[in-house]
Amino acid sequence: MCPLPKEQKQLLLEVARSAIIDAVHDAASAAVSSSDVDSFLAPGAFVTLHRRRRLRGCIGQIAAPQPIVPLIAYCARAAALEDPRFRPVEPREIPEIDIELSILSALEPVRPERIEIGRHGLMVTRGSRRGVLLPQVPLQFRWDAARFLSETCSKAGLDQTAWRDADTRIEAFTAEVFSESELLLPAVAVVDSPAGGPGYSSST
Repeated sequence: MCPLPKEQKQLLLEVARSAIIDAVHDAASAAVSSSDVDSFLAPGAFVTLHRRRRLRGCIGQIAAPQPIVPLIAYCARAAALEDPRFRPVEPREIPEIDIELSILSALEPVRPERIEIGRHGLMVTRGSRRGVLLPQVPLQFRWDAARFLSETCSKAGLDQTAWRDADTRIEAFTAEVFSESELLLPAVAVVDSPAGGPGYSSST
């Protein structure tokens, strides 16, 4: 996956923020178009919201390659209103929300010994159960590959040892990760708060 230029990253962050503002205010989202990214297809993306450095919502999609702008807008609205771990974002919170985007590569089968912490995200599938964790998660919690696999199984609602079973499919992806606090500061307010809150920064 080729790195996105800074201008395209900024545009996608603006798409996400606009979608969140419209969703929180129950307004129809305005169409966003840019020749720079209109033709870009992504196999998946996640939108992660932080408020005062704590996770505030995260929703993503992994599917067939699809246009990036509507994908980001959809995930942003869902992260603000539909993450079952959190109450919906309220208008008063928007100035303190920091948006992080993860643009995913295609999924590829991976053997456990080939997993690279910090480079690979994981999707574990068995039957109708599926769990996804982004590449930044094991770095945050200082997991090794075995723990990363176990926690991804837990995310799927499977036993933590399910990744060892032949019936469990393990796939990896990479992600280009960028946020407003990195690219658009001081446009977004980021305020320190005590550690805590939900742990995983990904949801499907």
